[in-house]
Amino acid sequence: MINKKWLEDKFEGPSPFELAMMLLSLIAVIIMLTLTFGKLDPQTHKLLMLIDTGICLIFITNFFYGFFRADSKRRYFKQHWIDLIASVPAVEPLRVARIFQILRVVRLIRASRSILLPLVKQKREATMASLLVAVVTILAIASVVILLVESGAKGANIHTAEQAIWWALVTISTVGYGDYYPVTTVGHIIGGLVIISGVSFFGVVSGYMASIFVAPDENKIKEQQEAHQEQIKSELQQALKRMEANQEQMERNQAQMIAEIASLKEQLK
Repeated sequence: MINKKWLEDKFEGPSPFELAMMLLSLIAVIIMLTLTFGKLDPQTHKLLMLIDTGICLIFITNFFYGFFRADSKRRYFKQHWIDLIASVPAVEPLRVARIFQILRVVRLIRASRSILLPLVKQKREATMASLLVAVVTILAIASVVILLVESGAKGANIHTAEQAIWWALVTISTVGYGDYYPVTTVGHIIGGLVIISGVSFFGVVSGYMASIFVAPDENKIKEQQEAHQEQIKSELQQALKRMEANQEQMERNQAQMIAEIASLKEQLK
């Protein structure tokens, strides 16, 4: 029976990068199923393996980044050990673990009241996570489709997995070295879409970099808010102490007055 401790919800909701890893896991599972059941030519199979390896490197980087930042490394490892197993490339049985990655994050989503709330609170992390997923998705789809379309076409110069990935990289970056280029009409359409995506992508990156320098630092604002809250808390505590001291003084005065009244009564007798 599968141990479900790693599926337990320890958080208020999934972070933007957890959602990004879930989407990349979904892409990796699709690639795994295609490699397992699809009838592919050697170059397409090699291209999908390269894409899968690239996604695995992202998984490993994300795992060790979170591991070294975690306060309790033992607890982090217990919660994310399945992520490490799913990050091992070129091992067919371990790729199935990516399904459990998706299930863990889906459980977090179901346990959370809102998915949008973490995204709104962590705008910068959400931006970086969405850009990461967008780049991987565009590179994967563009390189696979261009290889299928151009391979075997008359006058084509994109025939291998490496050539397809290189073309996708230089096209999305809008560099366009011209060493590899599509010759078919469908290839031109794909290239145009990739160029538009690349321009949009770098526009978002430029806006994000500008926001870092122009917009106020979120951590600084948070620290100021926490300091203000601590100041208010301190002032309230001091006010309560003064009220308690005043009450004690009033009680002493009342006891003294009662004693004086009793003394006067005795004298009158």
